[in-house]
Amino acid sequence: MKMADVPAPELNNKLKAALYQQEAVLRKQPAMHKLSLWYLPMVLNLITFSLLALFALIMIENIYLSCFAAGICVYAGVAGILLTIVGIKRANIKEDIIIRIEKRGVLA
Repeated sequence: MKMADVPAPELNNKLKAALYQQEAVLRKQPAMHKLSLWYLPMVLNLITFSLLALFALIMIENIYLSCFAAGICVYAGVAGILLTIVGIKRANIKEDIIIRIEKRGVLA
């Protein structure tokens, strides 16, 4: 079997131009996806102290003591939120707490 048809130079040039254009689009896309984790300690702290407050309200029979313990837990949760926000702003480490995930199939 032989193939005698050769594509026209114009068609060949159009295909090359389309290929180069697709490569240019792929090169403009960022090669990494960034996932910021600065809020993770704050969320874990809030969840932990919320569960402790709920546990205190359920398990402690004395209503005043249970409310006092739950109040301390809520205060600790709110303080954790404020400390995280102030620490991030003050230390300027928001860019350091990022996971960078490489995208597959993207030209570097």
